[in-house]
Amino acid sequence: MVERISHWIDGKPWSGVAQRTGDVFDPATGEIRSHVDFAAPEQVAEAVDAAARALPGWRSASLAARTRILFAFRELLAARKHELARIVTSEHGKVESDAAGEIARAIENVEYACGAAAHLKGGFSENASTGVDVYSIAQPLGVVGVISPFNFPAMVPLWFVPNALACGNTVVLKPSEKDPSAANFIAELFAEAGLPAGVLNVLHGDKVAVDGLLEHPTVKAVSFVGSTPVARYVYETGTRNGKRVQALGGAKNHMVVLPDADLDLAADAAVSAGFGSAGERCMAVSVVVAVDPVGDELVARIAERMGRLRVGDGRRESSEMGPLVTAAHRARVESYVDAGASAGATLVVDGREVTVDGADGGFWLGPTLFDHVGTDMPVYTDEIFGPVLSVVRTPSYDAALDLVNANAYGNGTAIFTCDGGAARRFQNEVEVGMVGVNVPIPVPVGYYSFGGWKDSLFGDTHAYGPEGLHFFTRTKVVTSRWLDPSHGGVNLGFPRNT
Repeated sequence: MVERISHWIDGKPWSGVAQRTGDVFDPATGEIRSHVDFAAPEQVAEAVDAAARALPGWRSASLAARTRILFAFRELLAARKHELARIVTSEHGKVESDAAGEIARAIENVEYACGAAAHLKGGFSENASTGVDVYSIAQPLGVVGVISPFNFPAMVPLWFVPNALACGNTVVLKPSEKDPSAANFIAELFAEAGLPAGVLNVLHGDKVAVDGLLEHPTVKAVSFVGSTPVARYVYETGTRNGKRVQALGGAKNHMVVLPDADLDLAADAAVSAGFGSAGERCMAVSVVVAVDPVGDELVARIAERMGRLRVGDGRRESSEMGPLVTAAHRARVESYVDAGASAGATLVVDGREVTVDGADGGFWLGPTLFDHVGTDMPVYTDEIFGPVLSVVRTPSYDAALDLVNANAYGNGTAIFTCDGGAARRFQNEVEVGMVGVNVPIPVPVGYYSFGGWKDSLFGDTHAYGPEGLHFFTRTKVVTSRWLDPSHGGVNLGFPRNT
């Protein structure tokens, strides 16, 4: 029997009958494993209303009370992380080690939120004017929406939800319809941890649900992660409706390899960063910039390592890369392999010919490597979001830097070198939000913040960490004067006519 996945509203599974549903696949077999209910406008209103009813009680809960629930949730999440990893693998397809890594980073962000009380302190100026004190307080926004992508169905919701809750907001989470079960699992753990009903709601669906959150007057802010075209739409639609919006978009991450780099380290990094999670991550390296004369040797070392990668069902310990998330996405990524070959790039490793340890019906595409890629080719210009790695050759460091800075995206980048001066110059001059030095995927730890520049971010606030807490609060400044009865009802230092 095919499982039904439905909304989580007001502390319990939704029991209504959906007008529309979507198929959720097992990417390793191609089989439908469940149907997910798609929200109509009525369900959007129901979820938002539940969050609005829960807001006064949660907003007035003490920081200590909120923190206790977050700590309890962190313990439950850590205890059941392997169960959640299996859920992620079964719907997304990534190997379980990648899923476990995703959840480890999620726990990091929960732990930061557990300490939010230390960061929500305002400022205080005593006697700013004679007998007058001025201080600031950080208050929650209200009901907030979180719209998360398919590629990290556990981690990305936990970039936002714990911080939003720590700040006193209530949340409506809209996960991807491609792999929705992780969001329900998270909501159930929060309920078990003691989170009151309605404080966190999960709404499944497609554009109807997204537009409902963007347009609902009670929703005060929206956090989004996804492709750049949709991020732009979310930002423009949300702000037009008076909401605070942080919309993290796509990427085309470059890894620059200088002639003095450790080529074994660089080749290992290119393979792990290019093909982990089948390239379905916004921080994946999709372009290796080989600075002359290292191109030939670097490409050979990358290709040799790719030949040893085992592609198969993510539930098997032997697998190092799983399938793509859907058949449609696999077809899209494969079309870029076709286009790259047609455009004249050198196809060094063809992922269409991969041998797979898995069912024939799975959404398979092996790791693919192009060399001598031109910057006008679609395989270079477009965000492919799959296991396709392009090598672009440049004659110098300056040419490599110009190449990275000319790209429309500015999410993540890396430089591989043994020259500290070159690395320091690169981190200063590159126009990208997150930079790695001999680190291919420079995702910040939970107490910094995540986000790119240019077309990789719409809005001015990055995700999680200090900027995450800032996004989910607004500042109020209070100027106070207290009369002192012991001095005739007048503040010390004030004449009566002041």
